[in-house]
Amino acid sequence: MAFTNEKGAYIKIHIAVLLFGFTAILGDLIQLPAVMIVWWRVLLTSFSLLFFIQFGKKLREISVKKIRTYAIIGMIIGLHWICFYGSVKLSNASVCLICMSTTSLFTSLIEPIMVRTKFNKIELMLSAMIIPGMLLIVNNIDLSYMAGVWVGLASALLAAIFSTLNKANIKGADPYTISFIELSSAWGMISIMLVFLWVSGNQPSAFLPESIYDWIFLIILALLCTTLAHVLTLQALKYLSAFASNLVINLEPVYGILLAIVILKEHKELNTMFYLGASIIVLSVLIYPYLNKRFNHINQ
Repeated sequence: MAFTNEKGAYIKIHIAVLLFGFTAILGDLIQLPAVMIVWWRVLLTSFSLLFFIQFGKKLREISVKKIRTYAIIGMIIGLHWICFYGSVKLSNASVCLICMSTTSLFTSLIEPIMVRTKFNKIELMLSAMIIPGMLLIVNNIDLSYMAGVWVGLASALLAAIFSTLNKANIKGADPYTISFIELSSAWGMISIMLVFLWVSGNQPSAFLPESIYDWIFLIILALLCTTLAHVLTLQALKYLSAFASNLVINLEPVYGILLAIVILKEHKELNTMFYLGASIIVLSVLIYPYLNKRFNHINQ
């Protein structure tokens, strides 16, 4: 059975979200500081993407202005990931993933301003549904996790910014080339950050992975959870709005929490209110396509 472009985009974004949900688990398992996890992640991913862009030949087809734009977006992605893994290290995978569910709320506010369109009442209403779910979860966690919550919210804000920028610039090149420019730029930015950290005497506690398992986890993180997931997301954005894709990404905490229960045994930290909050988030994801279609039909 053939899929329409929109249906195919939803399938791709769901696969990407499942892989994204696994990144928090890997971040917990890898025994490296957050900044070094991201440094290795973007380095390995950039190398893997070289095969898809004919070792740089496709870069000649892109204007300098577009390369500069993608590079800036890549730096934002790098900061987003540092905050993401910082949140995991300061709290746990589940808390970090729940914070990421606020991305759609930030996007519904940021996207109209950045692309100069009208605010969508449906998007704002459904985004607002994320808030009580988030509050239910946050109010039932240990206070020692609050630093992780704030860093996780910063990560969600950055995710809303770079996804909106990607949507606005997706037609400038193919997804593989865009991904390479963005992630290699993120690596360059983080490398400069590390130099300043070393000069100031605040270098990370570890640079190289200490075990074979850390290397394996980093390779999985780079090839599957970054290269594949990032390209699938960019492909999906050609047919989905930044808000629609980010609303699906709200399923990331659901996928991630289920993985955390199985792999990290984090179910001992969850309670009824946590599941209630997660259910509210899932509900907003499930009803968005129906309400959006119905709303657009009425306005036609």
